[in-house]
Amino acid sequence: MQKKLDVLIIGGGPIGIACALECKKRGLSYVVLEKGALTNSLYNYPLNMTFFSTSEKLEIDDIPFISNNAKPNRNEALEYYRRVATSNKLNINLYEKVVAVKKVKDLFEVTSEKRTYHPNNLIVATGFYDLPKLLNVPGEDLSKVSHYFKEAHPYVMKKTIVVGASNSAVDAALEIWRKGGDVTMVVRGPQIGERVKYWVRPDILNRIEEGSIKAIFNAELQEILPSQVIIKTPEGSHTLVNDFVLALTGYRPNFEFLRELGIELSSNKQIPSYNEETMESNVEGLYLAGVICGGIETHKWFIENSRIHAKMILEHISKVNNPQN
Repeated sequence: MQKKLDVLIIGGGPIGIACALECKKRGLSYVVLEKGALTNSLYNYPLNMTFFSTSEKLEIDDIPFISNNAKPNRNEALEYYRRVATSNKLNINLYEKVVAVKKVKDLFEVTSEKRTYHPNNLIVATGFYDLPKLLNVPGEDLSKVSHYFKEAHPYVMKKTIVVGASNSAVDAALEIWRKGGDVTMVVRGPQIGERVKYWVRPDILNRIEEGSIKAIFNAELQEILPSQVIIKTPEGSHTLVNDFVLALTGYRPNFEFLRELGIELSSNKQIPSYNEETMESNVEGLYLAGVICGGIETHKWFIENSRIHAKMILEHISKVNNPQN
């Protein structure tokens, strides 16, 4: 049996790192388990991505984040969180996936691919980027289909369907077009999303208006074939010659994992049950932090408005452990 811990944190993203910093400041024993690289979701963002938030809003624990421009890019964010983790010598175990969690009396039993831990408290800060929202259409499993966009180069001189109208879809469409790709956007609604970054939205609207990027609105992919796609529109179905499909329709938290932990989810938006003052879930000693708190509404929580969760959680844990304070 491993030595008992005060806190085990699942997820080594910015919010998980913020929780680790709070544990260290309060003298609590802790460990962070991350199934991939440090800040794995940010690492898997598109190479040229620019954040919507300014650098100071991405800071954790008042540690300055200096970027070349007001809004940092992916590489600057990776460097910042990497420096925070390494300079503070945080106890983070990378490439260690959690495979089972159960509660035994007053302790949790957390089993990873490598060992078993017995923390008094558990913090889940796993984000949502690992599970794409699937189209559930025939041919979605073809090699030409991806739910992630890394860079434009593979799509140069090819015909690419970009499904979606949010930030990720718009960024991909613009970058592929600028690099010499033939882009068609397939959008379920009547227009490009209202939440697209304000400095990017006019760009995509202009490119669509001038015909540089084609857009088919009020449309859905009906079937994906090796060299074609079939699109359903109000006017009927249409077949387009096609090389690649980027299905950038969003991502979701791992609701199955939350249910296995015993966390109650709302029936409509899958919002987990938690105390808004302490972030403790309906399971005593189990806390939620970050975007996972929003259920399917993944646009509600960001780094900038959920970084406060770390202090809220550790203040409550400290009070429970030392009620006289």
